[in-house]
Amino acid sequence: MPGLPPIRSFAHHTAPVRNRGLITSVLLGLALVLGFTGCGRRETRVEEGRRTGTLHLAISAEPRDLDPQVLVAFNDMTVVLALFEGLTAIDEATSQPIGAAAERWETSADGLTWTFHLRRDLRWSDGAPLTAEDFAFSLRRVLSPKLGSEYAYILFPIAGAEDFNAGRTTDPQTVGIAVRDPQTLVLRLAQPTPVLPAILALPTAFPVPSHVLTRLGGADDRANRWTLPQHLVGNGPFRLTEWTPNQRIVTVRNPHARAGLAPQLASVVFYPYESATAQEAAFRAGQIHLTSEVPLSKLAAYRQGPDAAHLRSDPFLETGFLRLNLSRPPLGDVRVRRALARALDRTALVTRVALAGQTAAHTLTPPGTAGYSPGPGIPDSFDEARRLLAEAGFPGGKGFPRLEIMSFTNELNQRLLEAIQQMWRRELGIEVTLALKEQRVWLDDERQRNYAISGARWIGDYVDPSTFLEVFLAKSGNNATGWANAAYDRLVRSAAAEGDAARRNVLYREAEYLLLDEAPIVPLYHGTRTFLIHPAVQGWTPALLGFHRYHTISLLPPSSATR
Repeated sequence: MPGLPPIRSFAHHTAPVRNRGLITSVLLGLALVLGFTGCGRRETRVEEGRRTGTLHLAISAEPRDLDPQVLVAFNDMTVVLALFEGLTAIDEATSQPIGAAAERWETSADGLTWTFHLRRDLRWSDGAPLTAEDFAFSLRRVLSPKLGSEYAYILFPIAGAEDFNAGRTTDPQTVGIAVRDPQTLVLRLAQPTPVLPAILALPTAFPVPSHVLTRLGGADDRANRWTLPQHLVGNGPFRLTEWTPNQRIVTVRNPHARAGLAPQLASVVFYPYESATAQEAAFRAGQIHLTSEVPLSKLAAYRQGPDAAHLRSDPFLETGFLRLNLSRPPLGDVRVRRALARALDRTALVTRVALAGQTAAHTLTPPGTAGYSPGPGIPDSFDEARRLLAEAGFPGGKGFPRLEIMSFTNELNQRLLEAIQQMWRRELGIEVTLALKEQRVWLDDERQRNYAISGARWIGDYVDPSTFLEVFLAKSGNNATGWANAAYDRLVRSAAAEGDAARRNVLYREAEYLLLDEAPIVPLYHGTRTFLIHPAVQGWTPALLGFHRYHTISLLPPSSATR
């Protein structure tokens, strides 16, 4: 699952940003528009889509992969949701888990045994039967140490899962995953986990086709080519027919989709853009029905102009923040990290830079998430930041090494990083350089901790504080900071198993205090999702988590009175 003239005061003296991908994306977008604006009027892609039932939508980057069990980027997950379905799904309107491949489930009195009953008409997109054994195979695959899934930790509530993932045990039968019969999957937990149905709605828990993976190579080999269009088999409403890198990903109706999952659309086509400007140009030219973002400089014009009906700004469970790599000096010094975290004017960042309705974030977890109140969080205090930096041996920034902040190519990221660069220079006397990278490169650099500071964001996987706070457990594959705190881990794990809501929130609050006090991250903003949508698109319900079930989407036919 983000201009006004004053922004120039932040960016006037910034260092150059390496963003050739952004320039290339803009040029491609302009070429696309020009290709459809010659002599004579052609049917636009949007018009053709309404006639044929084809939804054309933009995504913010080229996916790193389409293997649901190794994805970490929200952008990639939005594509995979068209191709696969989990035991459960998230209802857009309520943000709560509902039955999907599993029609129902029940829990034992102690909360440790969950029994999922699968629908009887489940098939893979190649027509092969899909059974509980496929889900068991897939969950064990996620936990394989060799696969190295960054999201494996979300399955650690399952008995034996963490030991198996860590290599302390090697027999997958020691993990609490069992098949009672072809339609019944039983999960035995190490501790009560009320949010388990929401966890199982994540792509990490989606089934993958063992008969395809084993034919093409090892099941836990990340180099397995099973996600190429000629090989990929899923169980979602659509199937993959084309993946032309940096151009488009084409999915068409899956004839073997279960009853109730058959889509109204004939096809969904995804177009990767790293430039919001190129997306907006394609939207105006009638080449896409939906954008994933809007150029910040165009927001005011859309809000006040004749096309205001095309602009949507939906609530979004998201936090933008900086990751700090503790292995890069001097970021191993907590005083330095605290100084960087305090030397910000977050109100200015959201009102003069972000512009899309974001709110200042002093905590990682958005306030009010499932009734949780995280406390006051990190203050904005330039005086305190200067004192801490001097105490760490860098008075006025003297002797502080030049560090690099990286992020993925995105207009919002560039503007935010330029503003932060200016604030730290002015208030702390330190210099940082900026580097915007392709999403795949940025993700790989974060995963390998090949960075000093990284501009990042986290979109809630479900509506609960645990989806934010578990990211920074020592064993989390999404931590990527080198920070570990045993007391923090104990608090987060105790909270996850706590049945009393009030006590649970107290434990999470104590954990978040530790995280913010030690500052391996610097919260910046809590987000919104702002995009452009053609009025012919029906069923695109505001979704707090940003996930949409594509089989519920439709397009009004050309005869309908829409612009």
